[in-house]
Amino acid sequence: MPKRESGGSRYLYEPFEAVARIETQEAVNDERWRSLERRLGAIDGALERLERRLWLAVYGVVGFVLTRGVLTLLEMR
Repeated sequence: MPKRESGGSRYLYEPFEAVARIETQEAVNDERWRSLERRLGAIDGALERLERRLWLAVYGVVGFVLTRGVLTLLEMR
């Protein structure tokens, strides 16, 4: 804690310094929370895009298998 040039008891200043530290810590925590929400939103968007790509791949494989099955049935006739 820095020394004060003025006189007076340290007990006069400590409650105000504690309030200032608490307010500063709350502001830091709020900013960290907003940053975390922003990053989680980006991760959520990336997961949604990945999920769409995976479903597209699944539909592609199912389409390929069905096409091969139909072609096999047509060749048997």
